Amino acid sequence: MYDPKSLNADEFIDRGEVLDSLQWAGETSRDAGAVRSILDKARLRKGLPHREALALLDCADPEVNAEILALAKQIKMDYYGNRIVMFAPLYLSNHCVNGCLYCPYHSNNRRIARRKLSMEDIVREVTALQDMGHKRLALEAGEHPRLNPIEYILEAIGTIYSIKHRNGSIRRVNVNIAATTVEDYRKLRDAGIGTYILFQETYDRPLYEELHPYGPKSDYAWHTEAMDRAQFGGIDDVGLGVLFGLGDYRFEFAALMMHAEHLEAVHGVGPHTISVPRVRAADDIDPGDFRGGITDDTFAKLVACIRIAVPYTGMIVSTRESRECREKVLELGVSQISGGSRTSVGGYFEEETENTTQFEVHDGRSLDEVISWLMERGHIPSFCTACYREGRTGDRFMALCKSGKILNCCHPNALMTLKEYLMDYASPRTFEMGNALIDSEIGVVPNAKVRALVTRKLAEIEQGARDFRI
Repeated sequence: MYDPKSLNADEFIDRGEVLDSLQWAGETSRDAGAVRSILDKARLRKGLPHREALALLDCADPEVNAEILALAKQIKMDYYGNRIVMFAPLYLSNHCVNGCLYCPYHSNNRRIARRKLSMEDIVREVTALQDMGHKRLALEAGEHPRLNPIEYILEAIGTIYSIKHRNGSIRRVNVNIAATTVEDYRKLRDAGIGTYILFQETYDRPLYEELHPYGPKSDYAWHTEAMDRAQFGGIDDVGLGVLFGLGDYRFEFAALMMHAEHLEAVHGVGPHTISVPRVRAADDIDPGDFRGGITDDTFAKLVACIRIAVPYTGMIVSTRESRECREKVLELGVSQISGGSRTSVGGYFEEETENTTQFEVHDGRSLDEVISWLMERGHIPSFCTACYREGRTGDRFMALCKSGKILNCCHPNALMTLKEYLMDYASPRTFEMGNALIDSEIGVVPNAKVRALVTRKLAEIEQGARDFRI
């Protein structure tokens, strides 16, 4: 029985409701009048329920699809402006006891080199990331109760926050580790993490169980209900994600939207972020082995429909995607991207000598190259972490975001953190381009007092001051 307020995974992601929604949306999408009525509702910027969002995704009318993409682009600008938040993944360990068939870290893979970073290794990795200019990291680790216990993750977080190198420091650590207990989530909260991220991989339970033949992750309910435990543990910024390419993308989209509705219904706040990774080739993984591959155009429409359905939620695209694909989805809804990423354990400090990579990177440009590219496209690269550090998380962040008031903080903070990057790390070309962008964007700050304050702080940053925030 479908119940978005239930804490039972099989009820808030009810398979019967998903299948009924697929049928309803397929029929509704062929009715141009019905689709335009849904679009009119979406233009109110209040989001859409999963069935109506799925009908937009299913629509095949080229003229209506153009309107869908245009609306997604406008909603993205309304909520997030032209800012793009930057981050990098940091892989701590690829030891894993699970049997996930889409990941080369599965325990039966004897070809991949296994490695776990020591605290000394972490210092070297984070120093290298700081020298690139990064301020925000996403921690990644395989699930291994003995080698990667929660105590190791907590020690790593403490080490990362302690590292000060020249003008570098990591100001926000997001965590993407296996589903765990309420007690462990409290420990992560107390360690000062930003967002807790966990990809569902697939919401299709029979497929999920097929792809996870053994290990703790094979428990569908334990995994799917993790975000509720995180909320009960005091982590009010959580990030959802589906690994598109494993199964039917329509099924996954509907269930992903249902999960967002569930979080809103139970906890009063939806997901802080939604990630949209696609299956990529890796050591012993061939994306062609899975039946759910999607084209770049379908992927772009998925991003657009997520943006329309949950306009307040940040969207993340990583270096799994190519430059060309990322360029397209940035316009349609994405608000965070990685740059200069390494998906290997220990890949920032030194060149990889053994294969510890989780997946192939399709955008191998340096962070500076990504920053320049973003600015050429009219985006403001942002290294801002102010909301987390000012306590604007969970329902407090969402209230500001839904009202549009978050732009009064985010736009100035983006300019100040970009200025820091330009002064400390940028190439000459990026430096020149970035200062011209800041000069033009200062005039966009609507509040005269805030505009004057930011202008003063930018001058102070030029003189060596750092870490201002609104």
